[in-house]
Amino acid sequence: MRALRAQVVAEITMTLRRGETLLLTLGIPLLLLVFFSEVKIVSSETARPVDVVTPGILALAIMSTSMVSLGIATGFERGYGVLKRLGSTPLGTSRLLGAKIIATLLIEVLQGALIVVVGLALGWKPSGGLMGGMVAVVACIVGSVAFGGIGLFLAGRLRAEVNLAAANGLYLVFLLLGGMVVPVRILPTGLRVVAEVLPAAALSSVIRDAIGATSAYSGSWIVLLAWFVIAPVAAAFTFRFQGD
Repeated sequence: MRALRAQVVAEITMTLRRGETLLLTLGIPLLLLVFFSEVKIVSSETARPVDVVTPGILALAIMSTSMVSLGIATGFERGYGVLKRLGSTPLGTSRLLGAKIIATLLIEVLQGALIVVVGLALGWKPSGGLMGGMVAVVACIVGSVAFGGIGLFLAGRLRAEVNLAAANGLYLVFLLLGGMVVPVRILPTGLRVVAEVLPAAALSSVIRDAIGATSAYSGSWIVLLAWFVIAPVAAAFTFRFQGD
């Protein structure tokens, strides 16, 4: 347990010391939250912009940390041989991966708290009560596993530089098609069909359902749970600890 705790602290410290990671996990989500809450670009008959945007930004934060930050960092660690060396120490591969998971979840708790505080300051009025909040937390955990699986799948198969480009590219695609700031319902039919099977749109929709804002489409839990199973399994069966 001591080795696990030490590695968790090391993972969190390294994450918070990387300026680009802080920009991705905290800066961009908070900037988008403030901008789209104050600038009424997409109208809604049932909710104010901040009520629609805040749940989507929570989903964006999960994606930023679990898929992009974790995936890119792991990819470079694999390419530099760090994972292979750490896996041969008393820490072991299982506790190494466990430390990464715990550190990711703790960072997401920090993200969620900051986003909620800023959202409330902007006038966000969540509904759904205690049960809705619990459902939203469960959705965030499920989404974190799903996005983490995607990030590790890329990190475990691609060269570090290619993985960097792929993770950032997916981030942009999920941001645009994920219903996080732009509702899925206003997308063209072809894009909407694609968006409805992506984990980003599913997670943002589930969170909105849980805390009272209008969801983007039905069946979100089914899609999210499918990614929750498929992505980590794919990562587990294809991950290589040694770089090319």
